[in-house]
Amino acid sequence: MTDYFPGFGNHVSTEAVAGALPIGRNSPQKPAFGLYAEQLSGTAFTAPRHENRRSWLYRLRPSAEHPPFTRYDGASRFAAGTVDTPLPPNRLRWNPIEAPAPGTDLIDGMTTMLANRDPADLEGVAVHVYAANADMDMRVFFDSDGELLFIPQSGRLTLLTEFGRIDIAPGQIALVPRGVRFRAILPDGEARGYVAENHGALFRLPDLGPIGANGLANPRDFETPAAWFEDRDNSFEVVQKHLGNLWTTRIDHSPLDVVAWHGTLAPWRYDLARFNTMNTVSFDHPDPSIFTVLTSPSDVPGRANADFVIFPPRWMVAEDTFRPPWFHRNIMSEAMGLIHGAYDAKADGFAPGGLSLHNLMAGHGPDVTSWRAATDADLKPHKIDGTMAFMVETCWPYRPTCHALDRAQPDYDEAWSGFPKAQLPR
Repeated sequence: MTDYFPGFGNHVSTEAVAGALPIGRNSPQKPAFGLYAEQLSGTAFTAPRHENRRSWLYRLRPSAEHPPFTRYDGASRFAAGTVDTPLPPNRLRWNPIEAPAPGTDLIDGMTTMLANRDPADLEGVAVHVYAANADMDMRVFFDSDGELLFIPQSGRLTLLTEFGRIDIAPGQIALVPRGVRFRAILPDGEARGYVAENHGALFRLPDLGPIGANGLANPRDFETPAAWFEDRDNSFEVVQKHLGNLWTTRIDHSPLDVVAWHGTLAPWRYDLARFNTMNTVSFDHPDPSIFTVLTSPSDVPGRANADFVIFPPRWMVAEDTFRPPWFHRNIMSEAMGLIHGAYDAKADGFAPGGLSLHNLMAGHGPDVTSWRAATDADLKPHKIDGTMAFMVETCWPYRPTCHALDRAQPDYDEAWSGFPKAQLPR
């Protein structure tokens, strides 16, 4: 049996029990085995065919079978409100999140750091960090506000979803679409990482333009899980994120009971090591857009609601060039995380599991140590290795949560102190 199907956005047909998937129709009068046919739509019914994402699920019970939701009083730092007072335009950086209390699962171990826009507007993005040390056993989660991009930093995750099982480790990513129920298992007993929650247009692969037909993230390297299901008649808690708040209800069975499905909307995983990095072979450090893995477009062409960008191992060969990212100010806002290693523009203070924010038009670039090393370097071919940083860039300014703002490094601005003044000829 196939565990994963290759390809990004492909139409997949899969069944965990032979004969469960209807042939030639979506909603037969009597689905096989008494299953219930249910459509999950990730886009509007009338979205253009090349953008339309939907899947048909054949399950043991309809997902509509549940009591009313009530407010969930756990996960106090997940979906927390952002700062609504005037926000200084300061650059911000955070240390890795502290260790959680024993028995903390992925949902209770989630901390919202940054967000923008109202999820009800179907625009914007939020950035969370997680630290967990317990499995989600008798409860599941789903997010009606957006799709969730998981970026592990340490410890593996097994995401048990309505569509199938996804196993990921640091260096891989996984996406769970809006509305898909799942629970998370920790094979290593604990896990840390990041989550980008996209409220806008679905993540897709960026157009390649002059690069041509191949390069960056290749569609064949994305993997969609085969059908898998749970048949458990136990009490399960269902936690939902809806309009920025968390809600809970209980049902008498596992909702991960989809026996077969087909369609174009599904979870997937991707190994960042397979990213085909483009770089200059002449001069100048290129724009970071060439490192884009995924993009969520906005209504303005060329301006992303959200981009997921990585800075992977790569060769640096540019001649007569300052090779790290240059000093710049940007209309886009940049939230950056570090999976492992060191980031080439920050010698100190940016640890794996940490986070930084440079909001729109905030001047930033290398710190003094990195600038001096790059300025004085012997420009031989050099490979940046043993590192993986990423950025969630957005056209909407980020607002930190109160928790995040209270815990920002107090001395981050000092990274740009001590630069010598340029000496003009007299």
